[in-house]
Amino acid sequence: MAKRDYYEVLGVSKNATDDEIKKAYRQLAKKYHPDVSTEANAEEKFKEVQEAYDVLSDPQKREQYNQFGHEGPNQFNGASGFGGFSSGFGGFEDIFSSFFGGGTRTQRNPNGPVRGRDLKYSLNLTFEEAAFGVEKEVSISKYDTCKDCSGTGAMSKNDISSCARCHGTGRVTVEQNSLFGRIRTETACPECGGAGRTIKNKCSTCKGEGRVKVLSKFKVRIPSGVEDGQTLTVSGRGEGGINGGMAGDLYIQVNVRKHEIFERDGLNLYLEMPITFSQAALGGNIEVPTLGNSCTLKIPAGTQTGTKFKIGGKGITDSRTNTTGHLYVIVNVVTPTKLTSEQKDLLTRLSKTNENNESFFDKIKKYFKR
Repeated sequence: MAKRDYYEVLGVSKNATDDEIKKAYRQLAKKYHPDVSTEANAEEKFKEVQEAYDVLSDPQKREQYNQFGHEGPNQFNGASGFGGFSSGFGGFEDIFSSFFGGGTRTQRNPNGPVRGRDLKYSLNLTFEEAAFGVEKEVSISKYDTCKDCSGTGAMSKNDISSCARCHGTGRVTVEQNSLFGRIRTETACPECGGAGRTIKNKCSTCKGEGRVKVLSKFKVRIPSGVEDGQTLTVSGRGEGGINGGMAGDLYIQVNVRKHEIFERDGLNLYLEMPITFSQAALGGNIEVPTLGNSCTLKIPAGTQTGTKFKIGGKGITDSRTNTTGHLYVIVNVVTPTKLTSEQKDLLTRLSKTNENNESFFDKIKKYFKR
């Protein structure tokens, strides 16, 4: 089968710059690399891409190809197949760099401090506890620093020595054969498990781990004004660190139960309050419950159902901002369902009275008479 044009293989024009060729090569090599690709015939396509790049990335080979095509006099020094990898743009090392994050890898000290893992905890609160704040005991199972060895994992400091195989780095280099020849890779040292050290006599409590599983109980103060679904951070209450590392944090998610009569919107409270027909018509004072003591609300004469009244400073206080919300009372006029004879007589007489002002119902009657 005739070879495809190298520019066609990489999907670039014959006037493509070196950067354009390099970019196209990286994208296609990542797409067709046999170790990661799910494409059909990925290995053959990868070879084709590599061959095209090996020629077009070399100025001398590219000039010969532009003049003579695939039948050039030097046949590009055996560039086809896997005879060699061009280093003009970083070649194969660039591809592995793009696969695994690129850049220069910084060697982490295996014996250095490692911060402990963060933990999550779900805490249930009543409506009042969230509004006023409360102190709660938290009980959580976690790994904590072993107190007997102070996290070293050894009976004494003299029992700790640098690993003879990796010389304390925690990493070793392994060579293996592959399609591309012998490849050197770095992996965790099998002798010390990547720790970079060996322990002669391990701590009897933690068995050399430096941490032990414990049931930790402590009290936390929940500030007033927290809301349902809010997350609070308790520093240093996560899992213990390794090799003297800092402990992680504990994230407490707050779940607040609903109230029987109050609805909450931020720091404001809402309350639906029933009033009688006579209270709405004549006005008067009513007792309104709050989260604290009850208070008096004045209802003006002629109040309509659905009217909203504001009682300042009777909402929820946020202790972190020292801000207090309000209580909004929405009155609903209750229509009586059971009336005495006297009450019926009074309402009948009321309905027959003529008011000076035309009522809304009179306007409706006139509209239908048109």
